[in-house]
Amino acid sequence: MGFVSITCPRLVYYTKLISSHINQAQHDQALAIFNHIHSSLAMSLDPHVFSLILKSCTTISRPQLGTAVHAYVTKVSFLSNPFIASTLIDLYGKCVSLSTARQLFDEIPNKNDVVWNTMISLYTHSHDVASALQLFDLMDIMPNESIFNSIIAGLARLDGGSFEAIAFYQRMHKLGLRPRLITLLSLLPASVSLAALNLIKEIHGYAIRNDIDSHPQLSSGLVEAYGRCGCLFNAHSIFWSMKEKDVVAWSNIISAYALHGDAKSALEIFQKMELAKVQPDDVTFLVVLKACSHSGLADEASYYFKRMREYYGIEANSDHYSCLIDVLSRAGRLYEAYEVIREMPVKVTAKAWGALLGACRTYGEVELAEIAGRALSEVEPDNAANYVLLTKIYASVGRHEEAERMRRKMNDLGVKAAIGSSWVVDSE
Repeated sequence: MGFVSITCPRLVYYTKLISSHINQAQHDQALAIFNHIHSSLAMSLDPHVFSLILKSCTTISRPQLGTAVHAYVTKVSFLSNPFIASTLIDLYGKCVSLSTARQLFDEIPNKNDVVWNTMISLYTHSHDVASALQLFDLMDIMPNESIFNSIIAGLARLDGGSFEAIAFYQRMHKLGLRPRLITLLSLLPASVSLAALNLIKEIHGYAIRNDIDSHPQLSSGLVEAYGRCGCLFNAHSIFWSMKEKDVVAWSNIISAYALHGDAKSALEIFQKMELAKVQPDDVTFLVVLKACSHSGLADEASYYFKRMREYYGIEANSDHYSCLIDVLSRAGRLYEAYEVIREMPVKVTAKAWGALLGACRTYGEVELAEIAGRALSEVEPDNAANYVLLTKIYASVGRHEEAERMRRKMNDLGVKAAIGSSWVVDSE
């Protein structure tokens, strides 16, 4: 009994010290203290210490030490502790392999919801949602909110997974489980992809009733969701009611106005963002350029493109260049757009060449159309639309032999026009 009374205060002290180091991301120091008390001091360690150390092993990728801890906790029969079991599964899943984590998961008796959620989360974070769903169906206990959150988030990230994500949310609701902030954050992208405005409003209302609507990330997500679904008033109201507006929130409200076709307001908000001393990033400038593109503001697009690079030092990517080329092309400044393409330090995308080719048809520019057409045939040789468009350009200026040559080229390459397309060339 005397041994316990002497060591307990010291154990509490060392446990707090380890926890403090881990909270400050000082994992090497935490592991050094653990090694000291484990190898040099005559005291039995609390299971909580092992779960803390396993978290550090995971964070700094020390699977060998984690394996040694695994052997020890098995020896002293701590593996039945769900927190130790879940941290071990997490370690193996993130630092070794999912199959190793699953093997350990299958060996653990009497798994609680923490253990189930850890394995399911490993699957969803690894984009193996099918395995997560299979495991969910095998559960022999009632799933909790965290497990549903993992599944919903995993499904929402999948192409075409939005319907299932919303279905799981409804299933969660029927079980009487309360959505948390993370649930709502996962649901918003799924709602946007399906243009499910009623669900967005439901999420917003739930957040207000539960006093989490002021959370910056959720508010910013609602601004984006309402903006993408055309509810500019709601997006505007939420944004200006936000106490903290970060670069993501500003970018989302600018994007909302851009999508609504109101480039003037979008650019005015960008200027307010600069006045508020919020540093724009590459995404902000992309939505600014899209606002210019949607409204044909070629001079403004050129100005902001230059400002992005020269004032803020942000390197333009292929999407920025495509927006600039698109707005210049639409404005009839075809050779200026072509010069941008020629000087691009990044790979020229089909989107950029396609914007130029489409404008060449509008303005009857055959020479540049041929250059763009040849480039597109290399970038995406199987896209029939490019050949059809070039054929129409030739035909529109009376160069029917070249038009026929393009048809033959398509036949030789085995490229077929999409169903609904017509080879009848208009004479505009």
